[in-house]
Amino acid sequence: MNAYDLARALHILAVIAWMAGLLYLPRLYIYHVKAAPGGEMDLTFQTMERKLLKLIMNPSMIAAWVFGLWLFWLRSGSGADWSFAHQPWMIAKIAGILFLTGWHHYLGVARKRFAAGTNQRSERYWRMTNELPFIAAIVMVLSVTLEWAF
Repeated sequence: MNAYDLARALHILAVIAWMAGLLYLPRLYIYHVKAAPGGEMDLTFQTMERKLLKLIMNPSMIAAWVFGLWLFWLRSGSGADWSFAHQPWMIAKIAGILFLTGWHHYLGVARKRFAAGTNQRSERYWRMTNELPFIAAIVMVLSVTLEWAF
């Protein structure tokens, strides 16, 4: 086993865990919207959302970033050749990473609003935005596996 294969395997595992959270947390919000503030269901959802974010999503996002940066370094030949970083497929991947990271933080802010009882988003909003991470993942996976160019 070489370092690149190990980094790639660890990166994929971290991304799977992160994506699971990015897809599940908005689903919890869909149902949380219906809970009476301060009620038993509200408190249950708050606990589930906090634990999902703090125990699964945050560590897996950090791991995905660390292993992804390691892959980036290894792909460059330990810093010798960064030409791949300017290719359209890599630019699409980086844009997707920035979107998923921003979405992650947005979901964290939304969790705090639910906890404070100040959520302004509807069930419909959360249903409509729930698939955004998966759409980004599709573009990113196709970009990296096909390494397409214009």
